[in-house]
Amino acid sequence: MRAVLMAGGSGTRLRPLTCDLPKPMVPILNRPIAEHIINLLRRHNITEIIATLHYLPDVMRDYFQDGSEFGVQMTYAVEEDQPLGTAGCVKNIAELLDQTFLVISGDSITDFNLAAAIQYHKQKKSKATIVLTHVPNPIEFGVVITDKEGRIRRFLEKPSTSEIFSDTVNTGIYILEPEVLDYLPANRESDFSNDLFPMLLDRDEPMYGYIAEGYWCDVGNLDTYRSSQYDGLHNKVKLDFAYEERSVGLWIGQNTYIDSTAHIESPALIGNNCRIGPRVQIDAGTVIGDNVTIGADADIKRPIIWNGVIVGDEAHLRACVTARGVRVDRRAHVLEGAVVGALSSVGEEAQVSPGVRVWPSKNIESGATLNINLIWGHAAQRNLFGQRGVSGLANIDITPEFAVKLGAAYGSTLKPGANVAVSRDQRSISRMVSRSLIAGLMSVGTNIQNLEATAIPVTRTVVPTLSVAGGIHVRVHPDRADSLLIEFFDENGINITKAREKKIEGAYFKEDFRRAQIHEIGHMAYPSQVLDLYSIAFEKNLNREAIHHTRAKVVIDYVYAVSGAVLPQLLAKFGCDAVVLNASLNQSAPSTDDRESLLIQLGHVVEALRANFGVQVSANGEQMILVDESGSPIRGEMLTAMMVNMILTANPRGTVVVPIHTSSAVEQIARRHDGRVIRTKANPTALMEACQMNPNVVLGGSGEMGFIFPQLHPGFDAMFCIAKLIEMLTLQERSLAQIRSELPRVVHRSYTMRCPWTIKGALMRHLVEIHSTDSLELVDGVKVFDRGRDNWVLILPDAGEPLVHIFANSNSAEWVDETLRDYRNRIQVFITQES
Repeated sequence: MRAVLMAGGSGTRLRPLTCDLPKPMVPILNRPIAEHIINLLRRHNITEIIATLHYLPDVMRDYFQDGSEFGVQMTYAVEEDQPLGTAGCVKNIAELLDQTFLVISGDSITDFNLAAAIQYHKQKKSKATIVLTHVPNPIEFGVVITDKEGRIRRFLEKPSTSEIFSDTVNTGIYILEPEVLDYLPANRESDFSNDLFPMLLDRDEPMYGYIAEGYWCDVGNLDTYRSSQYDGLHNKVKLDFAYEERSVGLWIGQNTYIDSTAHIESPALIGNNCRIGPRVQIDAGTVIGDNVTIGADADIKRPIIWNGVIVGDEAHLRACVTARGVRVDRRAHVLEGAVVGALSSVGEEAQVSPGVRVWPSKNIESGATLNINLIWGHAAQRNLFGQRGVSGLANIDITPEFAVKLGAAYGSTLKPGANVAVSRDQRSISRMVSRSLIAGLMSVGTNIQNLEATAIPVTRTVVPTLSVAGGIHVRVHPDRADSLLIEFFDENGINITKAREKKIEGAYFKEDFRRAQIHEIGHMAYPSQVLDLYSIAFEKNLNREAIHHTRAKVVIDYVYAVSGAVLPQLLAKFGCDAVVLNASLNQSAPSTDDRESLLIQLGHVVEALRANFGVQVSANGEQMILVDESGSPIRGEMLTAMMVNMILTANPRGTVVVPIHTSSAVEQIARRHDGRVIRTKANPTALMEACQMNPNVVLGGSGEMGFIFPQLHPGFDAMFCIAKLIEMLTLQERSLAQIRSELPRVVHRSYTMRCPWTIKGALMRHLVEIHSTDSLELVDGVKVFDRGRDNWVLILPDAGEPLVHIFANSNSAEWVDETLRDYRNRIQVFITQES
């Protein structure tokens, strides 16, 4: 027997799930509805299936193809011009139906015994048999009355409340003899319930109703879509699951990792290639598709999550539906009955309220609360650039496709034929992304100077010598081992301005790309002697005799993040002995806890070898933590003060540039040496620009960002900093411990609070309004002075996270502690009132 699978529906009541997907292809327990129907047909030995298609026909054809992978033989009939209705589409393939055939709707889930229905049809010698079932509320269905023999005597399609005369309804499953199609006109729209069956009744053709036992659900709206999933999990309907049942009521696919601290209640279903993070709570009734990532501490209560969804840390999903490729960022909430369409994103700490529908490819900005359906336009466009360049999760946010588009956008803002330098760290993910960027750049006619894998200070040094319009460096993010950072330089090696960033963003979002003709495609060159250029500049800016005289021994820990090939060679030229630790790239980038363990190990090695000092280098050669001769770490504010002290001792009356939140110890040190301090916004670009604009600058940066030596190149450079340390310690004849003991005793502490994006601006305005203008400094955030320039509190909104940082600085620990408590309370009260 052949079956006709009616799969032409667009599923308007399932919007926004069916904007780019025909209704029969909507997944139930990670398989399309149509696949469940095909499995049902195959179980009853019906393997010849003709699918009638109209809406997005290629989706179904591409999935099932000839049906051989599903144990059936599939053919397709497409309604090209206009829909022909439930009966018209079957009439359209009448020549293929020369014996009893079965018609089944493509939008229902059932486990009816079709063999029993077919046997009943043949036993009654019926021309048309309608498979019926009992439902509590028949308003949405065709109601049918049969006599004692089962012959249909009356039916009414979708009656009003006053018209209900039975709870026995039409399930959309019919067993028909081919001759009944003769009653239908060719190439005209017609319907089984409204046209064919009334005609058969009028002509007294034998038409019977078979009341089936078992489960049946018409997946006609979002409520029934969710309930059918829950029924499948609770075994109320017999379905073939796509995955192995690992324990009672828990189905898990292949290559799925679930952290040992995650808690999963059954029944639940989790697909292939998923990643479930630490302390995730998954409640019974949850369905998770393939290739889904769920971050730490997420709270998952009975959602239907489709393939490729990314759920951030501490996100909350409640009995909602997230379609293909949706991104739900950290601490976002998607509540009961909400639906988020394919490829949409819900920003950090945003909320999609109960019952709200978000159409595909929409962006909900961080901190927003969405109370109405989002159909047209975008809630917000995400900025590509953050505090420093473009960053995101590796191979999730920063993918090859994204990088190609970003490269094309950047290249389109440059003149045709412009040259761009591209470099990266040694990680495989960075190689992949840099190659994709290069492809995008070349596609718009930009030429490439490929520096390949190199430390970022080397790139910044070389860029001004290459006659390029700018540069790009790709690396694992310094602060997040699972993320990438893409930084853009100008022709001088300085991070590009906000104005340049906006141009690139504009080209990216508008897809306003200049497409080069074949002969205009960019070409690629590989500059030689890159390390030699850096080495020359490196040596030129050091006192060779001073360093060579000391015969210093330094221990360098690369924390598995950067090649150890450059710095030891350079130091060897000066007669220094560099002992290298953890320079292998075989391990993945270490976590914060791992770095701390390695730092302790470094201290032990420094002590054991009686080295002058140790240093842990990170951020592909930009940042460092010192370890003194006794094995004690020096970092953060202490490292900043120490570097300022040594540099100004060597360069009296010099200028140093530091970010706004740096301890006032730098001013106290500068006063000792008749020096000057310039404070900038707390971002790398501001520091680089200030160092270049002021000719007397001898040092820029901080312990947490890194240090800039403007005479060498405009960026941070931990490698040169190490050599400079050796030089200064030799000339000043002091140890790190001695220098530390000479530093001013300043108390500098900080505290970080959650602050929704929507409240940040109002909070800053409020703080300005409640303080005297004379006590304020507004370089970045709001800085309030109290009883002298060394007593201050800074409230600084985070540029990339829904956070606000409070810094307090004084010579008095009591004042610092009291001030931090005071401003924490003030800010918390304001956030609570505004929320």
